[in-house]
Amino acid sequence: MEQLIRIGMDTSKRVFQLHGVNAAEDVVLRKKLRRKEVVALFADLAPSVVGIEACGGAHHWARLLRSFGHEVKLLPPEYVKAYRKRGKNDAADAAALCEAMSRPTMRFVPVKSAEAQAALMLAGLRERLIRQRTQLSNAIRGYAAEFGHVAAKGLDKIEPLLARLAADEDLPELAHELFALHAKEYAELQAKLAAIEAKLMAWHRTNACSQRLDKIPGIGPVSAAMLTMKVPQPQLFRSGRDFAAWIGLTPKNHSTAGRTRLGVITRAGDETLRSLLVVGATAVIQQVQRGRGRPSPWLAALLKRKPPKLVAVALANKLARIAWKLMVSGESYRAAPIPAMPVAA
Repeated sequence: MEQLIRIGMDTSKRVFQLHGVNAAEDVVLRKKLRRKEVVALFADLAPSVVGIEACGGAHHWARLLRSFGHEVKLLPPEYVKAYRKRGKNDAADAAALCEAMSRPTMRFVPVKSAEAQAALMLAGLRERLIRQRTQLSNAIRGYAAEFGHVAAKGLDKIEPLLARLAADEDLPELAHELFALHAKEYAELQAKLAAIEAKLMAWHRTNACSQRLDKIPGIGPVSAAMLTMKVPQPQLFRSGRDFAAWIGLTPKNHSTAGRTRLGVITRAGDETLRSLLVVGATAVIQQVQRGRGRPSPWLAALLKRKPPKLVAVALANKLARIAWKLMVSGESYRAAPIPAMPVAA
């Protein structure tokens, strides 16, 4: 086979489509292969550059092909779409991958190691358990309200609510049985979540970068661990602004003819990281509003001019930039000196 310089590979569970070009940009490879045939082909093929969409199983294939000597580049699916012509099929997707990876301004996704994916699996399991707990607590509140039992906001009110329901003798026997099942499921979820968070804290204590990020006000152990897990190569971002934009904490830009129009935040990137940073920023603002701590002049001035929710997003953006700087430089957080208040005569 003629020497290939680029191969676009569209992946799926069983069928893989390949599209390869030579140094003259002529198409010399168009093949549809089964899973086992792909491994045999790349094991015998001369080293080349392979482009894969960053989707399910992509990191596994990237590690496998790298072991055969190939250079693998993972591309975000939304960046490949612009290079696909007309209809969508496996061959068109593979051709679009092969063309997109050759663009000088293309951005790539770093290949994660098996250990990094295991850590992300831990983070994903925690997120799923939290969603299940929220869903279950809302169901308990809804069913309890049908029998005249209501509780204030907060997860700490669920267990007292279940205790009141168990002690209510006016409830039908079937309702008692079902509320008991809900209480058992809720207790099991709490135990599973506590075990997962203990593993997450153990991982945090063994990671130097996560411990450095933990020192930033507004970023706790969970946020620090998530940032470290989900951003294994922060050097790929040119600046802290790019990192904050990737998370989705910058305003939408719809400008034309010299008119700058900025809207709400883009909400792009990782939703979990964005929500953790906003929640951490909200906690910092609440402490400032209660008169605790010494806020920076920037934050104090912003709170006088803007509503707290808008300030929380701005502070989350700043936290993301600080976190990026610490991850890239390896430095520790140092709070900026706050000027002393003038003493009245």
